[in-house]
Amino acid sequence: MWLYNLFLCLELRGTLLFVLPILLAVYFLNKKDPPNFPPGPPALPLLGNVFSIEPKQPHIYLTKLADVYGNVFCIRLGRDKTVFVSGYKMVKEALVTQADNFVDRPYSPMVTRIYSGNSAGLFFSNGKVWRRQRRFAMATLRTFGLAKSSMEESICEESCHLQEAMERKKGESFDPVPLLNNAVANIICQIVFGRRFDYSDPRFQRMLQDLNALAYLEGSVWAFLYDAFPVLMKHLPGPHNGIFRHAKSLEACIREEIERHKLDLDHSNPQDYIDTFLIEEKLNRNQELGFDEGNLALCCLDLFLAGSETTSKTLQWGLIYLIKNPHIQDKVHAEIDRVMGQNRPPTMADKPDLPYTDAVIHEMQRMGNIVPLNGLRKAAKDTILGGYFIPKGTSVMPNLTSVLFDKSEWETPNTFNPEHFLDAEGKFVRRDAFLPFSAGKRACLGEGLARMELFLFFVSLLQKFNFSTLDGVELRTEGITGATRTPHPFEIYAKAR
Repeated sequence: MWLYNLFLCLELRGTLLFVLPILLAVYFLNKKDPPNFPPGPPALPLLGNVFSIEPKQPHIYLTKLADVYGNVFCIRLGRDKTVFVSGYKMVKEALVTQADNFVDRPYSPMVTRIYSGNSAGLFFSNGKVWRRQRRFAMATLRTFGLAKSSMEESICEESCHLQEAMERKKGESFDPVPLLNNAVANIICQIVFGRRFDYSDPRFQRMLQDLNALAYLEGSVWAFLYDAFPVLMKHLPGPHNGIFRHAKSLEACIREEIERHKLDLDHSNPQDYIDTFLIEEKLNRNQELGFDEGNLALCCLDLFLAGSETTSKTLQWGLIYLIKNPHIQDKVHAEIDRVMGQNRPPTMADKPDLPYTDAVIHEMQRMGNIVPLNGLRKAAKDTILGGYFIPKGTSVMPNLTSVLFDKSEWETPNTFNPEHFLDAEGKFVRRDAFLPFSAGKRACLGEGLARMELFLFFVSLLQKFNFSTLDGVELRTEGITGATRTPHPFEIYAKAR
């Protein structure tokens, strides 16, 4: 037996001695960059820069790298090269000027595992499937969201539920995050599922918990590690496994909703996104454009994630910055009182008359920096970006943090300052570098709905309450970064005005 074990040991050692030079040769061949390729920090063999990335604030680390290597630089995640694009002018060049070249998503082992056997939903699909599904989703959002006059009423009605929930706290301190998540998620639920949920519904709460966890993990260093070393990470324990567990749990809940819709579907009178998709599925039986039930579940997941996480977190950051800047909160109260009083529900028609409030909402989005890095793109062809050669197939990541805090575009980039969006006469002004919804062909398809929600929810809350926090508590602004950027846990007082 000892002879057999010795043989196995020698065989394993020989295998390693044979395989290691091959792996190193592959690495160094892969490492060799083409002429005029973007520069970047030194990388470890096989591992790349994965362990150099700051896990808690990766967007800050990557923004600082631009100060060293310029607005177009490269880092390595495992053996894969990713070009990061920073600053308003260079991000605009990639997303708008060269929109057709940087529209597709690169291959991702993590995404492939989540979306296995389907057409990759709305966010990760490419080509004709993505184009058709995006057009379909935008049309459906217009039908059941922006173009439907009752949507404005629905948001105001949901605002009343939110106000009542805050009033039930009876002056005690509370965590506002669950209440804001409930209210905002119910708006996209009405569009996708055709109904709202009671805040105490356990199924609704389970979906929101899965959603919050998924939003964090998909943008964490664990997701980077999985994509860099998929074969290894697939068999290792760790938080990355939660990505797939929470995604499957959400998908299961959505599939239950789909089955419910199929029981009472009226082909002549669709009530929501699911109804409209099921009807379209009957017309596209070849499924080449992504109209199948598997993809429907994933499209709903994408809409649910994009339509609730970002708006809710913007409102959370808004409360934090208003509490930290009570003089700004006072000015918002004064403007709302002057224009509409404390009793009449707000409407979108009030927006032009509330320029300071509108400026505060925009500054909430800028400083909140909800989606700090955007989604990966890949070059469709060889191109030049910032004077550097970007080969076809290269992964490219626009850094939205570097745009929203670009020192050449914002007068006080690191300060909460509504004056960024006001002229000398106090009128609201748009800023080109305001890109919280990204830009180009992959810009957020629900931007119009999100703007409506932010305005109506924010105005209705400030109309009714004065917000503060516990004495002696300093609210934190660095945030917890995943796919979205979340405030650290905090509590507030909501005092009726």
